[in-house]
Amino acid sequence: MCDFLAVGAGFSGAVIARSLANAGHTVSVVDSRLHIAGNCHTERDPQSGVMVHRYGPHIFHTDNEQVWDYLNQFTTFMPYTNRVKTTSGGKVYSLPINLLTINQFFGKAMSPAEAQSFIEEQADLSIEDPQTFEEQALRFVGKDLYEAFFKGYTQKQWGCSPTQLPASILKRLPVRFNYDDNYFFHKYQGMPRDGYTAIVERILDHPNISVRLGTQFSRAQVKDYDHVFYSGPIDGYFDYDLGRLGYRTLDFREIRTEGDFQGCAVMNYGDESVPYTRIAEHKHFSPWEQHDKTICFEEHSRACEEGEIPYYPIRLTEEQAMLRDYVDKARREAGVSFVGRLGTYRYLDMDVTIAEALEASERFLTLREQRETIPSFFVEPI
Repeated sequence: MCDFLAVGAGFSGAVIARSLANAGHTVSVVDSRLHIAGNCHTERDPQSGVMVHRYGPHIFHTDNEQVWDYLNQFTTFMPYTNRVKTTSGGKVYSLPINLLTINQFFGKAMSPAEAQSFIEEQADLSIEDPQTFEEQALRFVGKDLYEAFFKGYTQKQWGCSPTQLPASILKRLPVRFNYDDNYFFHKYQGMPRDGYTAIVERILDHPNISVRLGTQFSRAQVKDYDHVFYSGPIDGYFDYDLGRLGYRTLDFREIRTEGDFQGCAVMNYGDESVPYTRIAEHKHFSPWEQHDKTICFEEHSRACEEGEIPYYPIRLTEEQAMLRDYVDKARREAGVSFVGRLGTYRYLDMDVTIAEALEASERFLTLREQRETIPSFFVEPI
């Protein structure tokens, strides 16, 4: 039996801790916050009774059957389809851009084939190899749809011009020439009946696992354990001695009222003149429940400052160079592996986070049994 430490009680730390505990080892899990589940934390709002996604909406979706089966050991998923709306120019449209969006925006009644030809006419085909977000959008949908649905929203979300962002960001957003408004294509999609915190709590419920919240970690503690799995910010591990990697954070403005505030779970706001990116009405994330009151949050995106919660890694040129330096330092550390969204400075969906944690723990146990070197990274961060 060995004694391991998982830093962070989100999905990365919890899944790794459970795998090691199942293998007979003792695992301590620490988190600087006073709750588990990280940014996926959910809790009942005492005034309305609504299950609130405290750090913004999380909808589970995946094609990974192993991850789906794994989570179903710890929760019951309820059917949920993510249907996003957006307000632009004083009108409401459906996202992602689909046949309804196109016909409504242009005041037409086109068939799928007609719409496809029409969008090809709008697209800027002179951009053969899009390098930036803006070029990718113009190449995909043309100037009008780009400015209505992407330009302002993206500028608010990332705090910079879309001309400074890589084209890869927009590859996540499809255009559909049918009336399908399901935001995700994945085989499995749903909401955990009891929220995400309950899942993490059950994953951590093992006699070999101890959890300490409100507990700070320092790299000096690494020597006290057989191995450490660190899912905190990679720059934070080194006390930011090379500088701080760039993140966006979110401010939430609470809205409370009776009944139904906006009629959907998520309403985006594409106009740059609107200071927030979207409003989430949390009762709609649990459509199997009934609540007379409602609670919503406006999301305001801005640069993450010292002591604030990091949400989205920026990964622009300056951050990439600094990240390489931190990765080089991490590779020289002994007895610690960097995992998860913050530990590898990557944007990760929940299913990818869980899949990587399962793979990391399995590989770790195999390498340890074979007395081989444990890597600093199980997934390359660059």
